[in-house]
Amino acid sequence: MVNPTTAHTPQHISTERIHMSSLYLDREVLVDVYLPHVRPENNAVSLLLVNDGQDLVTMNFEKILDEAYEQLQLTPLMVVAIHCGTDRKNEYGVAYTADFKGRGCKAGLYTKFVFDELMPLVRKTYHINSFKEKAFAGFSLGGLMALDIAWNHAAEFSKVGVFSGSLWWRRKDYAEGYTDENDRLMHLQVRKGHFHPWLRFFFECGVLDETADRNHNGIIDSIDDTLDLIVELKAKGYTDAHIEYLELPEGKHDVPTWAEAFPNFLKWGWSTAS
Repeated sequence: MVNPTTAHTPQHISTERIHMSSLYLDREVLVDVYLPHVRPENNAVSLLLVNDGQDLVTMNFEKILDEAYEQLQLTPLMVVAIHCGTDRKNEYGVAYTADFKGRGCKAGLYTKFVFDELMPLVRKTYHINSFKEKAFAGFSLGGLMALDIAWNHAAEFSKVGVFSGSLWWRRKDYAEGYTDENDRLMHLQVRKGHFHPWLRFFFECGVLDETADRNHNGIIDSIDDTLDLIVELKAKGYTDAHIEYLELPEGKHDVPTWAEAFPNFLKWGWSTAS
């Protein structure tokens, strides 16, 4: 586990904070940018967007990323961490519909914020016309939002990371005739979607993520929902070469667990180490 209070002087990265005003979200958005010290002359830098960027501060991500450059020999990677707002449960979700309680009603606006406000600002600020590749990641509900954006804009992304994803997000309450087959919103999207052979997926779940087990099969819902989504992806044509699944026996639904898992994600996505 990472101790966020541990002092660390980065050797391979620097961090900057941007305060930007979003018309779509009608709020100020804090964005932390983790920049590699070494950039190729042709600007061949990869981009990783991360929802719930405030959690990266808590986990001392600066230290995690800096050590990953040293130990995993990362290719140049710019990480743009977007802090959530007070209306998180409406800004995150799936863009095509709200859930059964009306949550996620601003997910479409959040998607527009990413493409129409955030990305142009990042390109202009850091003088990067294009990235080598782009990825999106997030935690819990932020993981669902990252997956939704990457899935629906696959031409823009090559990787997505989902940590303890809220893949239970559903269109019916359990008391309203809910079924796994017909009512999980992300699963429905994948089932109706298309195969994009360049798109790769990283999923993390903790065995202690929760205690809920709605179908009483002895497996917590967060793991069931994730494994079921992987089944849907494979039905589309994705294989084990496209999908990485990490299950942590002591993992919980918390920042220390995601901090423990993040180096695995970085290694999977951007390491040149053998």
